[in-house]
Amino acid sequence: MSAQYRFIVLLLVVVVAGMSQGLLLPLLSILLERSGVSSDMNGINSAALYIGIFCTMFFVEKPVLRFGYKKVILAGIGLVAVSMLLFPVSQSLGLWFVLRLLIGIGDSSLHFATQLWIVSSSPADRRGRYISLYGMAYGVGFSVGPLGINLLPFGQAVPFLVNGVFFLTVLLLLLRIPNEHVERAGKSESSENRFVRTYRLAWFVLIPSLLYGLMEASMNSSFPLYGLRISLREDWISLLLLAFGIGALVLQLPLGMLSDRIGRKPVLVGCAVIGSAAFLCVPLAGSSLALLFLLFAVAGGVVGSFYSLGLAYAADILPRPILPAANVIASIHFSIGSVMGPMLGGYGIRYVSIHSIFLFLGFAFLGFALLGFLFRPRKVEAGVEAGVAG
Repeated sequence: MSAQYRFIVLLLVVVVAGMSQGLLLPLLSILLERSGVSSDMNGINSAALYIGIFCTMFFVEKPVLRFGYKKVILAGIGLVAVSMLLFPVSQSLGLWFVLRLLIGIGDSSLHFATQLWIVSSSPADRRGRYISLYGMAYGVGFSVGPLGINLLPFGQAVPFLVNGVFFLTVLLLLLRIPNEHVERAGKSESSENRFVRTYRLAWFVLIPSLLYGLMEASMNSSFPLYGLRISLREDWISLLLLAFGIGALVLQLPLGMLSDRIGRKPVLVGCAVIGSAAFLCVPLAGSSLALLFLLFAVAGGVVGSFYSLGLAYAADILPRPILPAANVIASIHFSIGSVMGPMLGGYGIRYVSIHSIFLFLGFAFLGFALLGFLFRPRKVEAGVEAGVAG
């Protein structure tokens, strides 16, 4: 089986995984809102997905090392697909919390293995392009996912069933790919040393995953509530989320290629500044659909690459044997941000202001841009020029 076929199938896996996540958050938020569940309880229930992602990061590395990439991806697909199909069975908050938790575990497992497989097998001079294609694949799925809300008139179970069919399709394609294993770290490097070393060398590189999780979960869990409170229709909410995803999709590859040429850090810092400005302008747009579309497309375009560019930056400046540790930390940061997002959004909308989440996101990305001036990568550790990495 060719490396190209493997790469294409892995991208399709990411597309479907992004689709399920892009659908699940706004769909369940709307269904709970219809049922009269308060915004703060809605946000807490949404956070279950990311609690599952967070917990998985403490043990997912060992199964990948032991069983290889493919088997972990297959297990993740199976867990997510089965859990998705169980949502229509009941609207119990307790059951939905457990199902979201299980989806978080499965989703985290398949993403960790897929990311690591792609990053580890990418040529150094095209790493930004390859990881950007990974980000584009996720962006395609995540952007299309919310459109599943429009299947609700055909039955509450229909969006979940359609997503299950997509998972079955990529599972069958994945079965044809030979399994591969991770390059192991030396015996002298303990787990603690690898994580401490990763933080010491790449603390700035690991922040984008935190911000991306915070932004993604906030937009998909809290924005539907924000939209309903400023009298936007549900179909407009899904299309605005689509605009956010399309922005990320359009700029993902150009930003990745640009980062290959001028370095990851200048691209990340520049995107953070523009994204900050866009988020801070959302409250000023009110319920103007034209302005919201523009701001969402700009914000999505510049910060939608944060997670993938952060991974590419880590691969630039870290020795390959500790890349799995960097992926674990990035995933933990992503899940921390994702847990914070719905909770901050829900409590902010109820107790502070309906605009609070956009103000918080704006200042968070601005703070990251300022931290960029303090970070200087060490070229000696990764065997590459610091200038190449940014």
